[in-house]
Formats: sequence, C-alpha cells, structure tokens
Amino acid sequence: MPELFHEISLSPAFHDLDPMDIVWHGHYVKYLELARNALLSRFDYDYPQMRESGYAWPIVDMRLKYVDMLPYGRQVIVRAEIVEWENRLKIEYVIRDAHTGKVINKATTIQVAVDIASREMLFVCPQVLWDRLGVRPE
Repeated sequence: MPELFHEISLSPAFHDLDPMDIVWHGHYVKYLELARNALLSRFDYDYPQMRESGYAWPIVDMRLKYVDMLPYGRQVIVRAEIVEWENRLKIEYVIRDAHTGKVINKATTIQVAVDIASREMLFVCPQVLWDRLGVRPE
C-alpha cells in the first residue's frame, strides 16, 4: 500500500490575520488547498491532470474543527491524507504547530468525480485515480 499522505510547512502571512491578530477562520481553507495540491501532485494527478483525464473533482463537503488559534508567524505543518478512494476522494487534514506538535485544526474534504463531457457525477471513482494512487478499490 503506498503512503497516501503528504505534509507541507507554512507560516501565516500578515494579510491572513483578523482584527484580533490571529488567522481569520476562512484562510484555513486556503491552507488545506495548498496541502491537497501538494499531495495530489505527488501522484501526478493534480487539477490539470484531472482535467486532462476527462474528470472534474469538485469538493462537495468540507468540515473544519478549530482546536486552537493560529497567530502570525507561527510555523505549522499541514498534513493531508487520502483515506477513501473507491466512491469518492476523501482527504483528512491536521494542522499542527511545527515546534510543539499541538493540533491547531482538523478537517476533511470530500470530492467526487464528474465526467467533464457529460457533466454527470460518477458513483465509483474512475480507474485513472486508482492507477495514479497505486491502489485498488476497497
């Protein structure tokens, strides 16, 4: 079984802060996107390759749990891990303080395959996803 996770390191920019000098809650979505893109790129199946394969992969569900605040300049590790791939692409995320390991945020996203030509949602992920990930249907 291949390792279906990837981690990125980042430090929030000043323009990500809210008036209370902590990262505004909406910017966490951007951090998840950065980690998801890095993860999918590892398997040569980021968004351009998805489109080339004939599929769009819209996010149909996203959940975030804010455990702690994230101040300006704090170095964090964002881990993204694919946990489901048969009928949908489910990715779990954990954002941790890079120095202490303390959890700051937990999240999940669910994406489904949509045939670009017909605009129809698939109820089973296409073979190309399994081939790129090096997995078989569960």
